[in-house]
Amino acid sequence: MLGVFGGTFDPIHYGHLRSALEVKDIFGLIEIRLIPSAQPPHRAQPSVSAENRLKMLELAVEDHADLKIDDRELKRLGPSYMIDTLRSIRAEIGTQPVLLFIGTDAFNHLMTWHEWQGLFNYAHIIVLTRPNYALQTLNSFFIAHLSKDKTELAQNSAGKLYFQPIRQLDISATEIRNMLTEHKNPGFLLPDKVLTYIRQHQLYLR
Repeated sequence: MLGVFGGTFDPIHYGHLRSALEVKDIFGLIEIRLIPSAQPPHRAQPSVSAENRLKMLELAVEDHADLKIDDRELKRLGPSYMIDTLRSIRAEIGTQPVLLFIGTDAFNHLMTWHEWQGLFNYAHIIVLTRPNYALQTLNSFFIAHLSKDKTELAQNSAGKLYFQPIRQLDISATEIRNMLTEHKNPGFLLPDKVLTYIRQHQLYLR
């Protein structure tokens, strides 16, 4: 099975990385791809350039061969719609199961995504849950796709909705950016190599 983990990674931090490693082990994935978004359609545009975000991502995972960077959204013009990304991945890998990982906040807004129902044609949707965070009530569409048996994910190439609790570190990219703007030290919230790059290139300074 192939895992897909998208985001702006603005900047990449240990919350992203820990989640990626944990789900790779939980689901026994052969590969997990970190896909930086160029123009996210559902949130504010990234604070720094795609080139800088990609470089920080490369630095963060250079010692982790099991985490791959997929830059297809950075090469594609227009809004970074996940449906387009999954279509292109599916065209490359055939019927291999694909797991798209999203957080509970993203799932609560999933019905606002471009062609959101079509996502299930190309991947299983895995919602990473955390304590004390309310999930939206499941409508009939979600209930029809809901699975409580993890083995079904490997038996089908796409189409299932699965909820997976994980250990989520309470770290946010927004908090890190604010700390940098205020000349505070965000050490131990993100890899040292990434923090060094940020300082060298004076990123996130208003």
